[in-house]
Amino acid sequence: MPIPLPTFSAWFTTIVRFLFPVLALAILIGTIRSLLTVPHLPEVWAYLSLPNGANTPLTHWENILGRSPAADVILEYPTISRQHAALIRDPHDHWTVYDLASKGGILVNGKPVAQNAPLSYGDVLSLGGVETVLLPLSPEEKAQRRTERKKARPASPWRSLVLLTLFQLLTGIQLTLSEGANATPALPVTFLALSLLMWSYFLTLRALRRVGFEMELIAFFLSTLSLAVVASSNTPALPKQFLCVVLGLVLFLVLGVFLRDLERVKKLRWPMAALAVALLALTLVLGSRRFGATNWISIAGISVQPSELAKLCYIFAGSATLDRLFRKRNLTLFIVLTGACLGCLALMSDFGTAAVFFVTFLVIAYLRSGDWATLSLITGAAGAGVLLILSVKPYILNRFASWGHAWENTTAGAGYQQSRAMSAAASGGLIGVGPGEGWLHRVGAGDTDLVFGMLCEEWGLLIALLAVFSIITLAVFAVRSCGTGRSSFYTIAACAATSLLVFQTCLNVFGCMDLLPMTGVTFPFVSNGGTSMLASWGLLAFLKATDTRQNASFAIRLSTKREDHSGAHLAPKPAPQAEEEVREDA
Repeated sequence: MPIPLPTFSAWFTTIVRFLFPVLALAILIGTIRSLLTVPHLPEVWAYLSLPNGANTPLTHWENILGRSPAADVILEYPTISRQHAALIRDPHDHWTVYDLASKGGILVNGKPVAQNAPLSYGDVLSLGGVETVLLPLSPEEKAQRRTERKKARPASPWRSLVLLTLFQLLTGIQLTLSEGANATPALPVTFLALSLLMWSYFLTLRALRRVGFEMELIAFFLSTLSLAVVASSNTPALPKQFLCVVLGLVLFLVLGVFLRDLERVKKLRWPMAALAVALLALTLVLGSRRFGATNWISIAGISVQPSELAKLCYIFAGSATLDRLFRKRNLTLFIVLTGACLGCLALMSDFGTAAVFFVTFLVIAYLRSGDWATLSLITGAAGAGVLLILSVKPYILNRFASWGHAWENTTAGAGYQQSRAMSAAASGGLIGVGPGEGWLHRVGAGDTDLVFGMLCEEWGLLIALLAVFSIITLAVFAVRSCGTGRSSFYTIAACAATSLLVFQTCLNVFGCMDLLPMTGVTFPFVSNGGTSMLASWGLLAFLKATDTRQNASFAIRLSTKREDHSGAHLAPKPAPQAEEEVREDA
């Protein structure tokens, strides 16, 4: 006798409720451990020979020389300034020295340097009368270092890929069963298409000898949760959300490859700044008001949120290479850019996004200047601005007034959504009621602002916390990678991008649980919203560019097959070939 469909559906839901947390843990534990234990081996690009005979390695493309303990090459001589000079390498292995307004001055082969000058291997660089010599790496040392880097290969992704594929297919089946008679072929087909997209990406890049897919695994896991959220709340929008995952992956690849060329990146910083302001200004003029904020534009029936894409442009424009960090004009222009962006967001009444922009500004400004006094003054002025806004925007003040008092007004007003989200989260327990079986998606913004409550209800607290911990892991990786970053541009961009992701996650989660006021920002990768999905994948590209493991990053060229097989046993090359090998290292 065949089992009735309702009975089969109930049994299937019961089983997968317990299976999903186990699969999620198995998928993410190895991935997260691999990211958190990356050795971040420093790269050596040249040596600076000192008067005492010591050879100091240059481990970045951009190096500060001076007496300061924070300098990349510390020179403890009284005639040398704290930040005396910047020694910078370009992708073609050409070096340039910049005078950072030093007191003792700079000489290259006995000739004074006014602002900057090219520096070749064997040249004598005099800093405040202290003579140093720029020396190249020997072919033997390059081969040895290449072998050491090969030992730090990332963990294999195949086990996690198989488990994530099973996770996706079970999710598609569960959501189809939960819809019952209303189910459409779009549900299982979309999750099958996501699996095919994921495998196509990994197999293609692996065929190109790329390794290190931890970040992409995390992004695909969170994107799976996003599709499940959309399937529960608005099934007809599922194909559109999947299309945005595809476009986000394309943006991730295009932006990542684009970031390889720092000279090209520097040329486009200010066009990106103009684009950020233009996107916000366009929204201000053409946008429609939703939930109190004018942050949406409808194009041919499709709603987009340009402020999400403006985040990418803002980080691109705010990050800078070392030779530009010491130009006060650049920091001043960045502050002007920030003021223009925050002004547009304030006029749009999108104060949640404004808070995200401001925190990102603080991170970038600190990494660019390290000036706590100035940042404190800016923060104080921003606090005064918030008080002024609260006095002229009553609905914003109402949100602050209801903060921490959601249970005192659960039928209407500011406490309605948070109280429903907390009730739904509590009903989900550790393992949830099952994808598609919850009720929070019927509450306004249940799949966007309150999505953490929806995750807790349908997927359980374990998976919801894993989603949060995945974002935190990306941030920890960014901080740990700072010490070996090739360029300050990569370091600043990665820290700004992950700070934005973490802060936005905190606003979404704590706002949903009434630990912070509701701000209307989304949970990266997870919330329903195509523009948010695009922005999340784009932000991930900035982090991917900091990964200095061989063949694991967009910023690192692929090693040749001869290098892969020869390793340390490469025979020393004649000087012309050795020079060409160095040039290819970019």
